[in-house]
Amino acid sequence: MDRMSSAPSSSRPPGLDPAIAARLKRNPEGLFPAIAQQYDTGEVLMLAWMDDEALHRTLTTGRCTYYSRSRGEYWVKGETSGHAQYVKSVALDCDGDTVLVKVDQVGAACHTGDRTCFDAGPLPSAGPDA
Repeated sequence: MDRMSSAPSSSRPPGLDPAIAARLKRNPEGLFPAIAQQYDTGEVLMLAWMDDEALHRTLTTGRCTYYSRSRGEYWVKGETSGHAQYVKSVALDCDGDTVLVKVDQVGAACHTGDRTCFDAGPLPSAGPDA
């Protein structure tokens, strides 16, 4: 994992476009969820956390950078595993509190080795298709 910093930034770092930063809604720790989706199939791969700096790095490097709440540091997806995420597009949801990153995923997206973090199986549901 990439050990670039030890704390998320709750203020706007100089690198993130102020117009983008103004649209973001963050939790009390300065973070917001980022959903990674395979760009060509629509497959939902994983959910991780970003702050302004992680989003800036993602937008400018073409590689997904996240903030690890458990380790307290930034990490570039695939930097150690080789299972990289190459950014195809980034969108902010209508409320400004979640980012959707469409990526080209190389290898497994989940730390367990599964293709996605949602491969553990569906939960029972009483919906019409259950």
